[in-house]
Amino acid sequence: MSIHEVFMPALSSTMTEGKIVSWVKSPGDKVEKGETVVVVESDKADMDVETFYEGFLAHIIVEAGETAPVGSAIAFIAETEAEIEQAKSQANSGGAAATPTSSPEPVAATASVATPALALASQNGSNHKEGRLVASPRARKLAKELKVDLTTLKGSGPHGRIVAEDVEALSNKGKQPTPVAPPAPVPTSAPVAPPAPRTPAPAPAPVAAAVPGQTVPLTTFQNAVVRNMVATISVPVFRVGYTITTDGLDKLYKQIKSKGVTMTALLAKAVAVTLQKHPLLNASYSDQGIVYHSDINISVAVAMDDGGLITPVLQNADAVDIYSLSRTWKSLVERARTKQLQPQEYNSGTFTLSNLGMFGVDKFDAILPPGQGSILAIGASRPQVVATPDGLFGVRQQMQVNITSDHRIIYGAHAAAFLQDLAKLIETNPQSLTL
Repeated sequence: MSIHEVFMPALSSTMTEGKIVSWVKSPGDKVEKGETVVVVESDKADMDVETFYEGFLAHIIVEAGETAPVGSAIAFIAETEAEIEQAKSQANSGGAAATPTSSPEPVAATASVATPALALASQNGSNHKEGRLVASPRARKLAKELKVDLTTLKGSGPHGRIVAEDVEALSNKGKQPTPVAPPAPVPTSAPVAPPAPRTPAPAPAPVAAAVPGQTVPLTTFQNAVVRNMVATISVPVFRVGYTITTDGLDKLYKQIKSKGVTMTALLAKAVAVTLQKHPLLNASYSDQGIVYHSDINISVAVAMDDGGLITPVLQNADAVDIYSLSRTWKSLVERARTKQLQPQEYNSGTFTLSNLGMFGVDKFDAILPPGQGSILAIGASRPQVVATPDGLFGVRQQMQVNITSDHRIIYGAHAAAFLQDLAKLIETNPQSLTL
């Protein structure tokens, strides 16, 4: 007989504290080993957290909406019902559990789509794993609001995971008695709009209106951005700008846009292909030397609705065809908006793109992300009067790009050569991006 502490897990390498999104279990509920008991918001995503122990959720220390440092106790689990009151007494007195874990070992938790999210009887649907139903935190919450039985759903998310859209779709079909209107006014039957040209994601929705004289606490996402930006202060960087004519790229985009291709994917593909010739620009600095990465993974900055920032990663962007790359990008953006990205989908980038063209920005300098060697800032494409090779004047679509690089391993000539080759690819051979 014993009482165990449940600790705040470290869900990413940069996470120092986590926020409790919701408790799946309530005090007194029976819990099985490997069953999800709580949903935690890390610096980038909401993740289901499982318990190592079997017993009863005796007492919750950190309530939903509150934060706690990584490694701190957030709840007590008692092995027997008789020990529940004992656990409550210890919590109220501020004492440790009777048999605490020897070290703050985090509860088993991942952002994997296969992580069990809700304990249910075994079913045959593809969204059931070892007798447990795989559903996102948002889907669980929405199902409760709409009175939808999750066991009747087949998930449309990765690996059969039930997502909020599945719940909304069933509710809209009228299969549930007296359904509650979903919180989001957007019909689920409408497809998710692809990002606008040269835009990594739609413009962020305004954060809650600020009241003059009020101090608004930073969100978990915003705190993560703060830590990353502060970490870059000690890195010596330099910047190089270049003007690229985009008439050929714009023409190609119009030709294949109907096939689901996005401009973001085209730009990422162009950068990735160019990086094949410039592996140093895809490398990063370490105390042991220059780390040459085996893959070319392009991170693309996306503004979140709550004011945060995340960089979904197009992995192996140089090797994936443009159509698959575009489908992957759409999926990444959709899941980023609902905080359902897996860690490797936002922290495995080797080179970053940041695009403010949607705001009509001509040019800007981007801050180098920690752990990378370069980031490319992309401005808006605008018609410009230029001198043609035959000595006349013409109008060309042009965009300004600025690269920020780690000067410890990359020098000006390296960055300039990369931009020169990138411009050559976009201006003279954009069709090769579809091969």
